[in-house]
Amino acid sequence: MTATTEFTPETETAPATASKGAYENGDGPSGAALPVLHPHVNAWFDGHARDLPWRHPEAGPWGVMVSEFMLQQTPVSRVLPVYEQWMARWPRPADLAAEPSGEAVRAWGRLGYPRRALRLHGAATAITERHGGDVPREHSQLLALPGIGEYTAAAVASFAYGQRHAVLDTNVRRVIARAVTGVEYPPNATTAAERKLARALLPEDVPTAARWAASSMELGALVCTAKNPECGRCPVSAQCAWLQAGKPPHEGPARRAQTYAGTDRQVRGRLLAVLREATTPVPQAALDAVWHEPVQRARALDGLVSDGLVEPLAGDMYRLPHS
Repeated sequence: MTATTEFTPETETAPATASKGAYENGDGPSGAALPVLHPHVNAWFDGHARDLPWRHPEAGPWGVMVSEFMLQQTPVSRVLPVYEQWMARWPRPADLAAEPSGEAVRAWGRLGYPRRALRLHGAATAITERHGGDVPREHSQLLALPGIGEYTAAAVASFAYGQRHAVLDTNVRRVIARAVTGVEYPPNATTAAERKLARALLPEDVPTAARWAASSMELGALVCTAKNPECGRCPVSAQCAWLQAGKPPHEGPARRAQTYAGTDRQVRGRLLAVLREATTPVPQAALDAVWHEPVQRARALDGLVSDGLVEPLAGDMYRLPHS
């Protein structure tokens, strides 16, 4: 699940159409013409977009990037307080880069998947060293930053700089899967066919395309949800292939809910919690106390060290990384 930034309502300089090639070449399922979704979804977004801090102009590109890292696999409600504290402490990439990476891990708190904190610190360092402390505008430059993949590069370019990119997070993929291809859920991993379809759906007008990236994501987060979608509130229900087909159930591999209790992730979280609270190195005995099973505990600690999230010291002492 991911963030979007706010844009002022666009003034279209051409009729609201998707890419001409999409219609001429029949890029829809089975060669059918694609539906025009963005005018309806963009209009819906104007009245229903959530007021989130990374959508405010003062957040800037850095605020957008921070939100994108934090919102990966983490709900907005958990991200908001951490985001606010993070931006108050590190309002620019150089502010974060000036501190040890362990401070990023500490400030990450209980958002989960803490390697994201290390990657964000690495990106901030690269931005400071290569781009004078300003988040780069170009998609290729964003993609070259450590810890940034295709999704995040496209998201920052689109949401922060208003560029025309296909931004495919889980929410957008689900909207497209239902509205265009007529299936309940997209594949587990993004496919080349999905990317081609998403590009074909992009409006030609650049500001309109940037708005569509934000609005389609919000639609998936608020209306076209994974469970219990509110089709009666959907601005494209009349065009939705899945709804028109009677909402056929998912036929692919079973979608597994993520578990947490008793997993190595839980153990890692408890170990990191001890280290985040400590201002000095922590002895092995203090870490041993957080989990009863020694083999799993040792495996989790070794994994944290291997991932660069924990630094071992002499005398069986540990701390957050100081690099």
